Amino acid sequence: MAEKTGVFSRVERKALEKAKILQRESERNVFKLVSRILKKAEAERSEEEAAVLLLHRDTVEELCRRQVRRNVLKRKREEVFDDADELNNKVRQLATAVRRAQHLVVYTGAGISTAASIPDYRGPHGVWTQLQKGHTVSSSDLSKAEPTLTHMCIRMLHKEKLVKHVVSQNCDGLHLRSGLPKHALSELHGNMFIEVCTSCSPTREYVRLFDVTERTSLHRHGTGRRCTHCAGELKDTIVHFGERGTLEQPLNWEGAAEAAKRADVILCLGSSLKVLKKYACLWSMNRPANKRPKLYIVNLQWTPKDDLAVLKIHGKCDDIMSLLMQELNIQIPVYDKAEDPIFKLATPLQPEENNSHTRKVIAPSAGQNNNSADVWEEAGATDVQGGWFGRGYNKGRRKKKKAT
Repeated sequence: MAEKTGVFSRVERKALEKAKILQRESERNVFKLVSRILKKAEAERSEEEAAVLLLHRDTVEELCRRQVRRNVLKRKREEVFDDADELNNKVRQLATAVRRAQHLVVYTGAGISTAASIPDYRGPHGVWTQLQKGHTVSSSDLSKAEPTLTHMCIRMLHKEKLVKHVVSQNCDGLHLRSGLPKHALSELHGNMFIEVCTSCSPTREYVRLFDVTERTSLHRHGTGRRCTHCAGELKDTIVHFGERGTLEQPLNWEGAAEAAKRADVILCLGSSLKVLKKYACLWSMNRPANKRPKLYIVNLQWTPKDDLAVLKIHGKCDDIMSLLMQELNIQIPVYDKAEDPIFKLATPLQPEENNSHTRKVIAPSAGQNNNSADVWEEAGATDVQGGWFGRGYNKGRRKKKKAT
């Protein structure tokens, strides 16, 4: 009898699973049918189609909700440009805020490095945008990039004591290479030119003239080189998505938190703020609204902090910073590769380490311009070997592999 019950139970389970599959299939067909009808103009719908919509009102409402969400998401991804008059007016307001600020802190994102041909993440041609579209993206050596006009402006504003601290999400090392002092910089997600020995106390830092992330990726930070003092394994400083940065330098969380605490004005340049918004210590949200720093945002797309901003400027960072410097009557320094601080900061490799990487080494060269158009390429370029974008690329590859 028990055996019989087991057999019936198995048959019933199969029947139930089959019924669920058929129901899901039926629901999918209804969704497809209703969706096809809704795409037609109301005047073009037949009586039968109108009856279908009445019969499946819940499906109609769900599809309408989905369309609203898609439209909102699309608007948030669109790049918006202020017209010339509005732009000039907003830059004048920003200049006034910069002059009056007692403790101005600048937050920077990938948007300030796009002029150096380093891709952003969420722009129309950004890394995540391309991956979501199913495109394969690859990278050549990003160390070919050089500081942009915005990097040089920020450095000059710090020199003029108008900017107190810079908090950056970027791993490209361009703030440091622009001449911005290390004590005035927090690179929250690391620096592609720096590897460290965490076995030494305090942590020993090695600045290199090449991208040290060639062999590294998510949760795998060993670079293959050794500390010259204790022979401990050297690690990169990159904080990948899904990781928590614990290094004191170059992340400098202490400096970032202290700067945010003292800030009366925060200027966000080229960041979607979708990651930075999660760092509560940067926003003073525990204070009453009138006690928080005044927020100014320069970005082409929507950010989750727009509603809290005193002013949102829609424009490219280099264009805005050029106008701002004119308004402040401050000359913009030109990046001189021969004077790049990285050459003084760098630690040379040991003779046995010369073949420990294949990345291009930065070297001062006379007459070289700042044209790095070949830094970034789409599919067809050299495949990524770990590094700071590694996890995103692996996602893209896995998705493509599944599709095939």
